[in-house]
Amino acid sequence: MAFSPVCSEDISSEGCILKSDTAKKKRKISKDVELDIEILYKAVPQLAKVFRITDKIGEGTFSSVYLGVAQMRDGRTEMFALKHLIPTSHPTRIAAELQCLTVAGGRENVMGLTYCFRKEDHVVIVMPYMEHQAIVDIIGSLSFEEVRLYIYHLLKALKHIHQFGIIHRDIKPNNFLYNRKQKKYALVDFGLAQGTADTQIELLKVDLAGLRKVPRPVFGERNLNSCTPAPPTCKQAALKTELVKAKKTEGTSSYKSPSANQGLLPARTASGSQKAQRTIQQGLTCSCYLTDRVCNVCLARKPQVAPRAGTPGFRAPEVLTKCPNQGPAIDVWSAGVVLLSLLSGRYPFFKASDDLIALTQIMTIRGSRETIQAAKTFGKAVMCSRELPRQDLRTLCETLRGSTSSADDDARGPEAGTATHENTTQDDTPTHRPGGPKPKQRLRKHKEGSDTPPEHLDCSASLKGPANHSSLSDGYQEKGWDTVPDEAYDLLDQLLDLNPSTRITAAEALQHPLFKGL
Repeated sequence: MAFSPVCSEDISSEGCILKSDTAKKKRKISKDVELDIEILYKAVPQLAKVFRITDKIGEGTFSSVYLGVAQMRDGRTEMFALKHLIPTSHPTRIAAELQCLTVAGGRENVMGLTYCFRKEDHVVIVMPYMEHQAIVDIIGSLSFEEVRLYIYHLLKALKHIHQFGIIHRDIKPNNFLYNRKQKKYALVDFGLAQGTADTQIELLKVDLAGLRKVPRPVFGERNLNSCTPAPPTCKQAALKTELVKAKKTEGTSSYKSPSANQGLLPARTASGSQKAQRTIQQGLTCSCYLTDRVCNVCLARKPQVAPRAGTPGFRAPEVLTKCPNQGPAIDVWSAGVVLLSLLSGRYPFFKASDDLIALTQIMTIRGSRETIQAAKTFGKAVMCSRELPRQDLRTLCETLRGSTSSADDDARGPEAGTATHENTTQDDTPTHRPGGPKPKQRLRKHKEGSDTPPEHLDCSASLKGPANHSSLSDGYQEKGWDTVPDEAYDLLDQLLDLNPSTRITAAEALQHPLFKGL
């Protein structure tokens, strides 16, 4: 593709004269963006010879995305998305992302690669720009047919990348761009991608799990795989003291073999401080399996390390439980969560501060027995203090979306508040809960009845949003929400199969009766 240099005078970044207080606020934001653009020009000077960067259109944990305009040699201008990766990104990780875009991109609803610039440790990936609408802004106005097409094209993209042995690992609406007018779709952001055992992407055969130099911040979430634990609270410290008791030793004599119910002996360092013993003798067995406590044998075990990349709320059960064997099925689960959001009109559907809360929220929808049983199939033990029944997906989605209007303020549930999505590319948007009546009384039984889980694990509040008192009846029928076929909820059930080995694949899902005629 041939570019011509673009002068700064060719294209105006202002576009119009802004007035009013809102305009002043936008101008202030624009000043900050202009500073970022200036810094980018200095970091990668060759960009100025090709692009007039007009705006910053996205910002995430590992990158920022800018809108650039280039004048082609035939005289026309064309817009591009310039993804500037943070300098601390590992070179192998960057090269793997580029290889994914090169090999699998450019077709089947997967974003392609146009060019790449590099100056020292600064890398800018150039991709075609696709104007798109954020799901958070349009989810309340989507028709069922639009939802059907959206999930069909998402599954089409997943089938394509899975054929190359690529696991995206961060499937969510922000990473599947949607142009509503032109009915165009594009899967973006392969920065967290990993390969299957038979992947065709050479660089994904490298273990990329530990290459990130910067930990992903997830609104206060503690990394459960980290070897360095978070500072304990007073309650946690007291619990640890109760579980791990030191025995008196004389000099440097060897330790006695502790039983499963005895505490581990502390090791004295050169400085005189005591540290909990991290190794245990052979032959000791766990005595806390399927109980509500943690024995000393388990406390001394080295934490299991497993990939857990992705966005909270979209992680599959096998990711939340740190199952080491993770495959393309985790992308399919995330697609199921996307469909659940679209059918219910709630985005994001799940909101959790850590993996345990996220797993509990899944239990409230799919059932605690089913979750425990599924975990056993991939070698994990999950416990729940209260039995949570499995929800009927049609009843759940229809109740949350709302088929009738309600003006009764007493029917409102507590608002769930807002959360911030981590995002590695574009469209970092705050939580939004579109209009629609509150969940009906029968869906609130988990909070009021005897089957309620502990308050800090109760996700019923996260399924409730502010009531919409406007009449929904006309639009509800016109958009097809009064005649959603059973096939939609059957597909949703198969996408949200708790067992990854029986979960439907993207290729199989495309053959589902829901997509007949496509």
